[in-house]
Amino acid sequence: MILDRFRVTDRVAVITGAGRGIGRGIAIALAEAGADVVLAARRENTLQEVASIVEKAGRRALVVPTDALVPEQLDRLVERSLEEFGGVDFLVNNVGGTLPGPALQCTDDEFNKSFNFNVTTALHLSRMLAPSMAERGHGAIVNISSAVSRLVDNGFVAYATAKAAMSHMTRLLAHEWAPHVRVNAIAVGATETDALAMVTADKALAKQMADLTPMGRLGTVEDIGAAALYLLSPAASWVTGKILEVDGGTVASNWPFSMPSGLSGPNDA
Repeated sequence: MILDRFRVTDRVAVITGAGRGIGRGIAIALAEAGADVVLAARRENTLQEVASIVEKAGRRALVVPTDALVPEQLDRLVERSLEEFGGVDFLVNNVGGTLPGPALQCTDDEFNKSFNFNVTTALHLSRMLAPSMAERGHGAIVNISSAVSRLVDNGFVAYATAKAAMSHMTRLLAHEWAPHVRVNAIAVGATETDALAMVTADKALAKQMADLTPMGRLGTVEDIGAAALYLLSPAASWVTGKILEVDGGTVASNWPFSMPSGLSGPNDA
């Protein structure tokens, strides 16, 4: 049966940023498809809530509070995962994000922090878990990139550059680790999460973003969870090094703000 290829029964997945939003949605999707999950994020209370949902679905959940910006905590996440389950099959590098702001105001420290948060943390975990995946014979990694990694708009120089780097890192790792570990990414469009709520709480702005999206609505965490399940499952066993665009058909930025560049020339007066 074709649906059996989307099952991930008894596989083990490590998911960062799993307490809320897209990470939470992916964790629940994988559990419903049969996987046990390791849940990592800074806030233990949100992780425990997700763990209870996973356990109600009949699967095991390991909660490991983790600050991804602390390498020692990433190492501890790997150690706890391997101790608890004996190995790992899947990794979802979901943690990341950077607030928008004009390029002229983006300091070197802020730019480097964005790259570290969005890219270096993903490489750290991928590098540490790939050997275990290869040993188990069916390893797969999904990196959560962004539609803005290929689109242009004011205010995203740090975030979009980091996500573009993550997308290409995905291709490079996929090439280097094939055929033992598949590596793909999801270029996520505007998705209804707590992080976007500061914008979508304004119904007019939310409508503007939806109107600028060909599919006429914003994404949901279930949309991203379904895409992640596909890329991790045997259904995608011949897919690696690809960036799956899950963005409602977006071909131009649907960000509802116009952020000035801060530059002016001799003809701007």
